[in-house]
Amino acid sequence: MPGEAPRRGHNPSGAGTVLQRRDGRWQAALMVDGVRRSVYAATEREARKKLAELKQQVAQAGVLTAPGKLTVDDLLRQWLETVRPTLKPRTIYDYEALARRYISPAIGKLRLSRLSPSQVQKLYADLQARGLDRAPAQVHAVLHRACQLAVLWRLLPENPCDRVVKPGYAAPRREVWNRQQVQAFLAGTQEHWLQPLWTLAAVSGCRLGELLALSWDAVDLEAGHISIRRNLARIDREWVYSTPKTQAGTRVIALPPQGVGALRKQRAQQAAWRLKAGPEWQDSGLVFTRTNGQPVYAPVVCHALESVCKQLGLPKLTPHGLRHLHASLLLAEGVPITDVSQRLGHSNVAITGAVYAHALPGQGQRAAECIGRALGGAAMG
Repeated sequence: MPGEAPRRGHNPSGAGTVLQRRDGRWQAALMVDGVRRSVYAATEREARKKLAELKQQVAQAGVLTAPGKLTVDDLLRQWLETVRPTLKPRTIYDYEALARRYISPAIGKLRLSRLSPSQVQKLYADLQARGLDRAPAQVHAVLHRACQLAVLWRLLPENPCDRVVKPGYAAPRREVWNRQQVQAFLAGTQEHWLQPLWTLAAVSGCRLGELLALSWDAVDLEAGHISIRRNLARIDREWVYSTPKTQAGTRVIALPPQGVGALRKQRAQQAAWRLKAGPEWQDSGLVFTRTNGQPVYAPVVCHALESVCKQLGLPKLTPHGLRHLHASLLLAEGVPITDVSQRLGHSNVAITGAVYAHALPGQGQRAAECIGRALGGAAMG
């Protein structure tokens, strides 16, 4: 009733306040480090829900920023801190790089409350005008997820990224070598110190990070298989191990004789390095190392492979291209896609089918034969 004192709902001490205003609305308030936020609702229950969301924001981001002062950069930092426990270190590093390189210079200082779909669309258009094929779609994914968190925390009434023309990206068809080119590559790199790594990539289909993390205790030369348990990446000048992206990524891969031979060659090469290095040898337990025993930098592997391809007159291929080569050759030989998917560590066969549909042999001919049988002898006018 008008003139009555505000009615305070029951709320434990130190957990914020919930009270009913003179105009009948309910107000929830929370103060953290001198910053006070108030939210309003028609009912006490709704006010408590909003208070719980404020507490969640503090618990996850450690700060409570007034919506009017929050910038896009502030939101990106809070979002990254919120999702950090649920993502791989490399993924966080890539998200931070995208924000730093593309989002912050353009709209980072902009007040979040003033961020409009037209400004987001302009950001994408500017990136596309710079000839960046994949970046606009990557930036959209990051900005959309960050703004979605802002909607959840009621910092934004809606996600501005929902009302833009989403930038598309179609990955180019990956060209792979034929059998003759593979054989020429293996023959021409016999003396290269990275040849065992490249060979194992081609015969196992492993990702480069998985091979760089491979340790000798995960190798069984007698049984002829390797166990993939982790990835290795260099992030901010530190070596970071992580588990595979999905449960399917942890797997045992059977090797052909060429794979076992590559590992035996690497073991002998590494023993020679160890002997030469003497006390300078740093035992990491890894299969693929530098001459001092420390991990191999991924860019070194990539640059060396590009250089060798050029010397041998072969089409350029990346270490990840060796993984695609492995899958394509298996599918061309008629290996069931389920088996190929397991070797690659895909979470489901649908992913393998989507990526390698073009490599499945005889699909067009089989389709023609099937529709022919279905129509029987019917004549077509």
